[in-house]
Amino acid sequence: MSDPREPLRLSVDRDRCAGAGMCALTAPEVFDQDDEEGLVVLLHPAPAPVHRTAARMAVGLCPAGAIALNSPDSKDS
Repeated sequence: MSDPREPLRLSVDRDRCAGAGMCALTAPEVFDQDDEEGLVVLLHPAPAPVHRTAARMAVGLCPAGAIALNSPDSKDS
């Protein structure tokens, strides 16, 4: 289980997004959809602690896998 005090970083891949809207429905404080194509818009890449549970849920619910949860200690190789 993750420490709620650790920063949470999110990223989205709009090319992969299917526009299902699960993210915006699950965590509207963190995600939205654009008016043109209905694709994901990331409002807060580092959501406040009060919104982290919903943001994590949205990551898991995304049918296209367009939302990534980036661990603060992960390193790009």
